[in-house]
Amino acid sequence: MQFNDCVQDEHMMPADRNSAPKPRQHPPICDYEGSNYRTEFWEGKGRNYEDRVERIALRRLLPPSGQRLLEVGAGFGRLTGEYHAYQQVVLLDYSLSQLQYAQEQLGRSERFVYVAADAYKLPFVAGAFDGVTMIRVIHHMAHVDAVLKQVRRVLTSGGTFVLEHANKRNLKSIVRYALKKQTWNPHDLAPVEFVELNFDFHPEYILRELKTAQFDVRTRIPVSFFRLNALKNAVPTGVLAGLDGLLQTTGVLLSPSVFVKSTAVGDSLDNLKASTIFACPECGGPLTPQRDAVLCQREGLRWAVRDGIYDFKAPLENDL
Repeated sequence: MQFNDCVQDEHMMPADRNSAPKPRQHPPICDYEGSNYRTEFWEGKGRNYEDRVERIALRRLLPPSGQRLLEVGAGFGRLTGEYHAYQQVVLLDYSLSQLQYAQEQLGRSERFVYVAADAYKLPFVAGAFDGVTMIRVIHHMAHVDAVLKQVRRVLTSGGTFVLEHANKRNLKSIVRYALKKQTWNPHDLAPVEFVELNFDFHPEYILRELKTAQFDVRTRIPVSFFRLNALKNAVPTGVLAGLDGLLQTTGVLLSPSVFVKSTAVGDSLDNLKASTIFACPECGGPLTPQRDAVLCQREGLRWAVRDGIYDFKAPLENDL
């Protein structure tokens, strides 16, 4: 999967694909490795408004303090600075190159841990985190239930999960459907894949999946109401962001993006004070530190540590 296949505006409508994603034996990955996502999609590309309103939403939803937060799909660390209330932040992304840039900006310290891994196979012990965020990520996931199950596993009971998802039932799609400019129904609960590995989700579909994964949904916030280039070019970013901030309090889920705050419920382990947060992504077994690697004691698989970044994308060759 190339960069241009993955990076689209998640509310463009170039295709009318009305069915839910079909089950696949090995879920496909949207890989940003080596991409210019930071410079071609964010920096200087007219998305200051989107960045600002997402930060407003995050600040509303994040708890005032916490011990350890997992940022799933951290990328180049665009939003990592918002997690200052947590003692430690683990940045996870499938792209090693994106994490390398984040590391250059944030530095190496015990507070930041960098992990290249598959979100479908989180390489952590159960209950290792009391906070998880997933912003602009789940729209690349063909199997929402599997990803949410992993997130719930690594969260301790009572932990906070902040999820952002692309909203299928946004005002633009409703109008287009009414004018017969698109064939898929924005009110239907099934996800729509408008470009390969780019999904829009109905808010009630996400609500159902969160409940199934043992999350108690506390708050849902509509975000990014003014995501139109004409408006962004005509009105100062601060004005649009201020108006969006007011609309976020309405709870009217007709915006292109929706932020959801939920709490992990049910019994789960608490490993916030464990000596290590890592576990083998293949078998869940314990890992032993080695020089520039960690070893799975159960399977004999070795996973590289590359310049301070834990690489769980594939085991090293010549495994012990």
